[in-house]
Amino acid sequence: MNKRYYPITEEFFYEQINPLILSYYSRAGRPRTVSNYQVFCAMLYVLRTGVSWRDLPECYGYWHTVYLRFKKGSDRGVWWNVLLKLQQKKRLSMNVVMLDSTTIDVHRHGGGLKGGSKAKA
Repeated sequence: MNKRYYPITEEFFYEQINPLILSYYSRAGRPRTVSNYQVFCAMLYVLRTGVSWRDLPECYGYWHTVYLRFKKGSDRGVWWNVLLKLQQKKRLSMNVVMLDSTTIDVHRHGGGLKGGSKAKA
């Protein structure tokens, strides 16, 4: 496997990360067509490269399936808790950076409608 697309080994994933992911989901429903390993590596790829979900390489599976799995996991807090638990186990080093408009300029079109948020009739 290409290390660029799959930066962590399958062994590490299935020993350390997959049990954390499975603890948030039930086994009910259809079998998944895209593995948790592919989804996790696809998320890392998107975070690392900044590519849009639609431009994911085909090796991860259909982009919309991967995105929906990411979205549902994010809504449940799965990915944040996985990262926190890996950091507690000393298997991951994570830094959180928060930015706001006092440190980053907003694009001139990012301010919303002219005249504030009042909608014109």
